[in-house]
Amino acid sequence: MASIFTRIIQGELPGHFVWEDEQCVALMTLNPMKPGHLLVIPREEIDHWDDLPAELVAHLMAVSQKLAKALKRAFPCERVGMLVVGLEVPHVHIHLVPIDAMQDIRVEGLAQAQPEELADAASRLRGALSGGSTA
Repeated sequence: MASIFTRIIQGELPGHFVWEDEQCVALMTLNPMKPGHLLVIPREEIDHWDDLPAELVAHLMAVSQKLAKALKRAFPCERVGMLVVGLEVPHVHIHLVPIDAMQDIRVEGLAQAQPEELADAASRLRGALSGGSTA
């Protein structure tokens, strides 16, 4: 059975995409730690990050760096935190979160974002990626 991420990537379920290439996608998470929280997901379903081919790891990190720079422009913050947890969905995904304090990183008890909030965050990030306005 396809993971929820594969179903989103294939268009079976909605998603607010900010990046797409042949190897991965990035989309807004439904339960953000902070506004701008997104996920970088390889198209290939691989359960554990330590099973990723080295070339794919390098690509995911390069995309994550580019997205982190856009996050800083679209959602001004002290840092962009990165987490690879892997317990919630058996498909590798990297969390990128704009943070200003350690308390900004948490994975439990998160409220679900409204579709309009996700659409706005995705639009701001796409603008930051293209060098346009972020507000």
